[in-house]
Amino acid sequence: MASPTAQRVIAGLILSLPAPLLRLMSGGGVVYQGGRTLDPRLQFLAAQAKKAPPMSSLSPEQARQGETAAIGAVSAKPEPGVAWEDITVPGGDGDVNARVYRPQNQDPAAPLMVWAHMGGGVIGTIATTHAFCTILARTARCPVLSVDYRLAPEHRFPAGLQDVLSAYRWGRDNADRFGAPAGKAAMGGDSMGGNFTAIVCQELKRAGEPQPVLQLLVYPCTDVASETASMTTYGEAFPLTRDMMEWFMGHYMGPGDDPADPRLSPLREADLAGLAPAVIATAGFDPLVDQGEAYAKRLREAGVPVAYRCYDSLAHAFVAFGGAVPAADAASREIARLVRDGFEGRLA
Repeated sequence: MASPTAQRVIAGLILSLPAPLLRLMSGGGVVYQGGRTLDPRLQFLAAQAKKAPPMSSLSPEQARQGETAAIGAVSAKPEPGVAWEDITVPGGDGDVNARVYRPQNQDPAAPLMVWAHMGGGVIGTIATTHAFCTILARTARCPVLSVDYRLAPEHRFPAGLQDVLSAYRWGRDNADRFGAPAGKAAMGGDSMGGNFTAIVCQELKRAGEPQPVLQLLVYPCTDVASETASMTTYGEAFPLTRDMMEWFMGHYMGPGDDPADPRLSPLREADLAGLAPAVIATAGFDPLVDQGEAYAKRLREAGVPVAYRCYDSLAHAFVAFGGAVPAADAASREIARLVRDGFEGRLA
């Protein structure tokens, strides 16, 4: 089997072919669904993925191994000018691993960003969004603390959430260790990490604690019991399908857990007033696109400043595809610029 570096080079060469050829190699013409046109590089990757067994047929350990290999082939190189260090931080039940990113151009006034990776609460590590964290650190000029929270089914809900909440509190209280203002922080994550981010903000409000400076939700899951239109329209999308969502939640939740619990489905929280200003980004070809948009709308209705972007041609998990899909790289950089705008009070 080729090394991750060789796989990345091969993928890059193939995906640099002209769009019409990529579509031809994918076995069809333009993919147009729900008023959106899929990026041809993602169309090609989707066609290749269909040759492998669906994740819903795998064990969690097999899925984790597959995720590591897939991300290695399409992820971008880390940004220059960003250093990182692996540390441990307090989790919900003992220490958990984490990674701290520090940019050379760090702004001492920029808050620490605590970050939670994607993976449905079942797969993923701090390596999954490593490249994006370097983009975030360099562009937003802030330190980033990426948390390697516990995964299900070995550690079901709310273990991972508790790890992220504990890590956020520790990061907030120790931000000055990383050259950021003491006593405050931002919170962000993608997919399940976006779910955790929304819930962390709500949990802090319930506890009477200050809100984060900013919340960043990238293609978040905000309602695990959702039956929105996008769950059907994009139910067979790549790389996230409706069946995969059911597989993730089947491992993440216990038999007695209520999907309507706001600690699982933050969209179902009745009162969103007073939560942190938000940057919310969604992907067009994603069963979760309606959920992210709905949460942005609810926050705005509650008086929360929100910058919302939908990247129509992209798919779920796009921040991990920056080395293979130029549009994903561009979107990742725009999201990081929006975070910087948010730090400066310029959300729009």
